[in-house]
Amino acid sequence: MSNPALPKSYTYDLDHKEFVIKITADKHLQLFVDGCLRKCDNSADPVLYVWTNVELLWEEHRYVEARYNRASDQLRVTVNRVEVAHREVS
Repeated sequence: MSNPALPKSYTYDLDHKEFVIKITADKHLQLFVDGCLRKCDNSADPVLYVWTNVELLWEEHRYVEARYNRASDQLRVTVNRVEVAHREVS
């Protein structure tokens, strides 16, 4: 008997904020900032994409993006278009 897929969660620090990328058991992509869901991609597309603008101190902002390729099980995370993570999820 095979085990059901478990959700995967990856946490990143962004100055005084924290953001979390989650891949749910049914392979949907979610982006949380400080515990609040900001974006979710539940589409049937082969590559899922979420993004948000995170406001830091002194009106400074960071643009956070995550792409999850279901076929290759690859997750890429960028902040201001600079890659901070590229990993296989399984």
